[in-house]
Amino acid sequence: MNKSFATKFAIIVGILLVFLFGIFGVPKSLTPSGLLASIQERIKLGLDLKGGTHLILQVQVNDAVSADSDRAIERMKDILRDNKITYADISKPDPIGAPGKIVLKGVPLDAMSTLRSNVQDRLSEYDMTSGAENSLTLAMKPAAATDLKKRAVTQAIETIRSRIDQLGVSEPVIQEHGLGEYQILVQLPGVDDPERVKELIKSTAMLEIRQVLGGPYSTEQDALAAHQGVLSPDAMLMRGRTVTAGEGSGDSWYLMTRSSAVTGSDFRSADSGTDQNGQPNVHFYLTGEGGRRFRAFTSAHIGDNLGVVLGGSVREVAVIKDSIGDQGEISGRFSSDETKNLSMMLKSGALPATLNYLEERTVGPSLGADSIRAGVRAAIIGMAAVMIFMLIYYRGAGINADLALILNLVILLGFLGFSSATLTLPGIAGVILTIGMGVDSNVLIFERIREELRAGKTAASAVEQGFARAWVTIVDTHVTTVVSALILFTFGTGPVKGFAITLVFGLIANIFTAVFVSRVIFDWLLSRKQRGEALSI
Repeated sequence: MNKSFATKFAIIVGILLVFLFGIFGVPKSLTPSGLLASIQERIKLGLDLKGGTHLILQVQVNDAVSADSDRAIERMKDILRDNKITYADISKPDPIGAPGKIVLKGVPLDAMSTLRSNVQDRLSEYDMTSGAENSLTLAMKPAAATDLKKRAVTQAIETIRSRIDQLGVSEPVIQEHGLGEYQILVQLPGVDDPERVKELIKSTAMLEIRQVLGGPYSTEQDALAAHQGVLSPDAMLMRGRTVTAGEGSGDSWYLMTRSSAVTGSDFRSADSGTDQNGQPNVHFYLTGEGGRRFRAFTSAHIGDNLGVVLGGSVREVAVIKDSIGDQGEISGRFSSDETKNLSMMLKSGALPATLNYLEERTVGPSLGADSIRAGVRAAIIGMAAVMIFMLIYYRGAGINADLALILNLVILLGFLGFSSATLTLPGIAGVILTIGMGVDSNVLIFERIREELRAGKTAASAVEQGFARAWVTIVDTHVTTVVSALILFTFGTGPVKGFAITLVFGLIANIFTAVFVSRVIFDWLLSRKQRGEALSI
């Protein structure tokens, strides 16, 4: 065995071991049941194989526009009150058809200039036009309305995800549905109670900001001991986490006030950013009423800690550095990722808009199990039939093709294990199609070798010319199929993406096994034959 062949053989064995680890990981037991459990832990099953709930939700984005215009009316009233401007009426003339349109009537002419200046500063997302009867019409700008609707969908997705996490679902799919405008796709493998899911999604995950009276404490007992085992009637213990930049976080307990300074319904928006020192922080915006209450609270508690409570758990703790009104900053020892998460928490305290259910399906676990059995049976029968055909038709060279085919399957399953990709029924179809494409590649190569042998070439020359001439055709067929699969992945959803992923990676693995692995096996066989000895093909 020469050095070049030994290197190629080592590469093949190394890749085989790596992807076997991708399939099994470190199995707890080498028994069949232990290995099966390891595979199930590494390769996640999709909704159609495991069973579960499939929902398509429509976000009523006009609700978000209407809510924003309601807050704009409150800010308009604040402007009018602060500038002592009288008016006859302020309302939305068509709250259903034009939720972003506000009309203010009866404003004195001498106050119109001051009003327009203030509105332009504080309501820049609205266009202003003057009308009859000393009126002023505000209409949300199209770009602002589009952005608000997109943010409503994003916020709804994050809110739903935070609520679904309470179910402990493994590998849920919660994403924007590409087949409809402002729609959300929810797939929950293993959950067969859609009514419970619908109730959880539409429930109010209460978001609150409370004063922190003490903590963090390692355990509930430590917290009680720190207060002699007695808590005041207006205080309570809440579970949370201790945040230390660069050192991670851990479970802890905090002593909190029972009353809230503000709740999720008081937040208009929140964005992550940096403060004047370049440190990560969160900038938030409150409603007019929420801002007034928060200003009174923070003015009385400068230097104290406040906690962000979501779903009854303390998620973040920060220091009150100054009085805060309808907008402010939350800063602390946060990383950039933590400020992004915190801003999303503040925005996801309540759903931004109503959700309508467009589609609801439940896949039973027995049906999923039947799909697995049928898919695996089809894959085994198909692969066995192909391997037997290759052995009969190509004789000894058929063993070469079968080994390459097995390695191709190992690489593909290993990829699924490493990438934590979800295997669906169309994904199994992609695996079976990959097997067919793998055989096709070997057939091209073997037929080229046969042509060279019939032309009188030696076995070594026939193998070299066969691989060289089949290479261009193999690449051409694979590239065109990969392009088609990428289009499916780009525009498809859910199971279609699963089919595209398995097909693309299977084709990449097939080029390696059909061209590189098969060639190494042929070279090894030729090195063991006498000069002029026939090749079994």
